[in-house]
Amino acid sequence: MYSDTKTYLKTVLQGDLPGIEAHQKMLPPGRRLKSLDHEKESVKLSSVLVLIFPVGDKLFTCLTKRPSTMKYHPGQVSFPGGKVEKEDASAEMAALREAREEVGIDTSAIEVLGKLSDFYLEISRFSIQPFLAWTNAEPQFGVNYEEVDELILFPLSDFVENELIQETELQTMSGILPVKYFPFNDQIIWGATAMILSELIEILKRR
Repeated sequence: MYSDTKTYLKTVLQGDLPGIEAHQKMLPPGRRLKSLDHEKESVKLSSVLVLIFPVGDKLFTCLTKRPSTMKYHPGQVSFPGGKVEKEDASAEMAALREAREEVGIDTSAIEVLGKLSDFYLEISRFSIQPFLAWTNAEPQFGVNYEEVDELILFPLSDFVENELIQETELQTMSGILPVKYFPFNDQIIWGATAMILSELIEILKRR
């Protein structure tokens, strides 16, 4: 069953992805998915690792809650990841490095299947590159609590069966914002993380 899912995902990632439609479903109002011409020189590259793994009869992914002291998106739920540094050989390698640093994943035991759709995060001027990866069992996590407040194992299978989306208002850097979000364990999963999840859930729903 799971090997079939992995094969399906590898195939899908080589074709047309539902990124724009899925991202717009969770995009906060007034935000853009692409940078403007005059912004391109100031765009920073960021990459995240979207790691899928089975637990019992469900598929999960790993999320983290960012500390409130972080410069960008403090207190928000995110995927392991961060800015692509000069020493990183590629955006993919940056995602793997960040996953090792933040949650202690043994990245030699996972397989990167490809890349989901990238998009521009206007509020922080990052271009987000999500890399989809697979491992056959739940990883042994080693959380770095200097960079992560909480490790969250998100049940993808539950949201594929019932893509529960709610709406609320949040206080953000740009004021009070009405947002759509995925509710899970008292967490409000919104913004870039919800947009990535939205595309992944849509891909899994189409199987």
